[in-house]
Amino acid sequence: MSVIVRNPHSVLAAIKNRPRDVLEVRVPPTPEDAWAQVVALAKRQGVRVMAAQSSKGAKGPHGARLDRSEGDGRASGAEANIKEREPLAWEEVLPSREGEATGGLWLALDQIQDPHNVGAIFRAAGFFGVKGILMTQDRSAALTSAVYDVSCGGVETVPFAVIPNLQRGFEIAKERGLWLLGTSEHAKADFKAIEKDRPWLLILGNEEKGMRRLTEEACDMVCSIRPAGDGVTSLNVSVAAGILISKLA
Repeated sequence: MSVIVRNPHSVLAAIKNRPRDVLEVRVPPTPEDAWAQVVALAKRQGVRVMAAQSSKGAKGPHGARLDRSEGDGRASGAEANIKEREPLAWEEVLPSREGEATGGLWLALDQIQDPHNVGAIFRAAGFFGVKGILMTQDRSAALTSAVYDVSCGGVETVPFAVIPNLQRGFEIAKERGLWLLGTSEHAKADFKAIEKDRPWLLILGNEEKGMRRLTEEACDMVCSIRPAGDGVTSLNVSVAAGILISKLA
């Protein structure tokens, strides 16, 4: 299976990390900004580059312009066809031997369903050097084109596994030296009090329901991000993830 990726930074990451899986790059005749970098790297790596008809200035059925250039290098009509990155076995994402983990941060996504949230979490994980991500197989967002685009290369650089039984993953994580830190808006412990003194597996729950009951029971500690203002009482899960990752990574 392959995905169509339109964020040039995500395409650059794919070419750098696995050029053989980049099937082709399609760009307008005169690519600019980041897409020009994509073309240069693709040619050096032997990736097929084809001309794409730019949709800039094109009009829809009611005369509306269809120019979708977003000011971040996403030129209209530019895209790449890339094979999906294969997930690793969970044994390869977690520390390899019992009690081996001595530091670092891992993530577990407990049924996060919005691909934009998943992509943003991968982006933060890649930026801060998260060691790996465990994802649930059921009731979770698939790694779609949107995830690749939003992750800005995070999907290419952070090891991840998709597992059918998150509880089993928690058991192995503990055996290998990780401590489980859950997140809940109802938790009494403030995230600011969490020390970066051990290897944490940070667990992020579903957008609406949060962590499942069994997930919370498996945690060594559960923390919250407390609001400092009066008007907003909660955060999007990907925003909360970025804050917590920056604290613990």
